[in-house]
Amino acid sequence: MTMMFALAIAVLFAAGCYLLLKPDFVKILGGIILISNAAILFIMAAGLSRGREAIYPIEPGQRVSDPLVQSMALTAIVISFGVSALMIGMIYRVYMAHRSIDVELISDIEEREVQIEEEERLDQSIDAMPDREETVADPAAEREPQAVAT
Repeated sequence: MTMMFALAIAVLFAAGCYLLLKPDFVKILGGIILISNAAILFIMAAGLSRGREAIYPIEPGQRVSDPLVQSMALTAIVISFGVSALMIGMIYRVYMAHRSIDVELISDIEEREVQIEEEERLDQSIDAMPDREETVADPAAEREPQAVAT
């Protein structure tokens, strides 16, 4: 039974890692969900123990479940649900902003936008520089100091 849990956890974790490497946000979300399910199964498998009864008095030989494992698994389920809901919201906002959920395409578009902004900023700085002909309009006025009115 423990080997089945270990195999299931390994398959879920491997599939989740594989999906995390894909350039699509929906596949990334699927990978996060699979990894969180693998973590929940791992917590449950860690709680499988054969040993003595709990501290409180129970008849010998009666089966008892560990409440710590149950609470940790429930906490992991709630956290994975919250992370999944947040990711769905983020994917929706990215899709509405860029009309795509492909990570590489969005990255290329944003790189081009940054390059265009840098070129515009460079053009504005060149346009803002004064021309030499306009600043030196009257060379004689530059040589003679202006008289101070007294």
